[in-house]
Amino acid sequence: MSISVTAGISDLLADAMARDKVDSLAHFRAGFQFPKHNDGSDKLYFTGNSLGLQHESVDAAVAEVLESWRLRAVEGHFRGDRPWMNYHEFLRDGQAELLGAKPSEVVTANSLSVNLHLAMVSFYRPSGKRCRILMERSAFPSDRYAVESQIRLHGLEPADCLVELAPPAGERLIEESQVEDYLAAQGDTVALVLWPGVQYATGQVFDLPRIAAASQAAGACTGFDLAHSAGNVPVALHDSGCDFAVWCTYKYLNAGPGSVAGMFIHESHHQNTELPRLQGWYGNNLTTRFRMAPEFDPAPGADAWVLSNPPILAMAPLLASLQVFAAAGMPRLRNKSTQLTAWLAHAIEYHLGQHLEIITPGQAERRGCQLSLRVKAGREKGRELFEYLEQSGVVPDWREPDVIRVAPVPLYNSFEDGARLVQFIRDWFDQQK
Repeated sequence: MSISVTAGISDLLADAMARDKVDSLAHFRAGFQFPKHNDGSDKLYFTGNSLGLQHESVDAAVAEVLESWRLRAVEGHFRGDRPWMNYHEFLRDGQAELLGAKPSEVVTANSLSVNLHLAMVSFYRPSGKRCRILMERSAFPSDRYAVESQIRLHGLEPADCLVELAPPAGERLIEESQVEDYLAAQGDTVALVLWPGVQYATGQVFDLPRIAAASQAAGACTGFDLAHSAGNVPVALHDSGCDFAVWCTYKYLNAGPGSVAGMFIHESHHQNTELPRLQGWYGNNLTTRFRMAPEFDPAPGADAWVLSNPPILAMAPLLASLQVFAAAGMPRLRNKSTQLTAWLAHAIEYHLGQHLEIITPGQAERRGCQLSLRVKAGREKGRELFEYLEQSGVVPDWREPDVIRVAPVPLYNSFEDGARLVQFIRDWFDQQK
């Protein structure tokens, strides 16, 4: 494009619209339902990293389940185009493709925190001095709560067994080398390394194979929380070296509030009959499930970690969303995301750099589509800006203590959205003079 993001605001908007005209993914935007502002216009939605927008195909997917329930009642478990007993199978390939896993390693069930607990039952096995769980200090609170409670379930104390790595003094980001250094020095005390694929507050993408390699070398198990990775950045779980991973589907995967989550169990563990796990009827092999035998016969692959009857109505939106992802293709989405996020970051730095700091890494491989912004004048001004944007029909989100997160999602956000966001923020700062 001939127009630079360092031009004036009006030129920035023209540049954005020109880029949207040649965007091969732009047509996907029309399929998503945007919330409305007071004047009836679509809001500028930048919170797909918290809750993805609803796609128009969700209605038909849910209606199909409702119709089968109405027409077949209990027989819907075994009859129809998508019998409920096998419904998770229709989600398997799509999720495996997005997360770089073999289909047998992936299952859709429960919620992220439930899956994290189930995985830690199997992969956090403290013994002697190897009793620690290593994680980042700024992890999402739910992960920390789960870790602390798992430690206590083993009769241990978090003060002794929970190790949290923090960024260096004065820094916002933590480096993979810190994980490596700790494991090199204290690895024989670590039972599990639990790490995010993308840090929720800063948007930093981690080198997961590098972390898994350090964990393996230390003799520890490795688990990844991919809540902010799935549908956002390329992931290669099977080849990463991790033992397990968990993720939600309501953020970038657009499956709706509280939608069913995903779990990955590496195939190297599928035949391990000594591995402890919690068991339920739906984790029993389908070929023997209805014999109602008291002995547990584990289902093949990751399915053995499922406990109970999945909520089909909550799975239908994910089916619809995965079909959209298949049509768009993750490589194309990542390419657009890289361009769109870089363009918006450059525009913010040029037009708003005196007021805003971007704490998300600048390198494309170290971030997804989220930009985390901090107002240099302090938290109070940051909250004022955030509230102004909300009142103006812009939907970012706020994370304590002082971060405004904006996520230009490639499936439905445009360059024009980014230009208008910059204009809103510029107008607010102009009003402060």
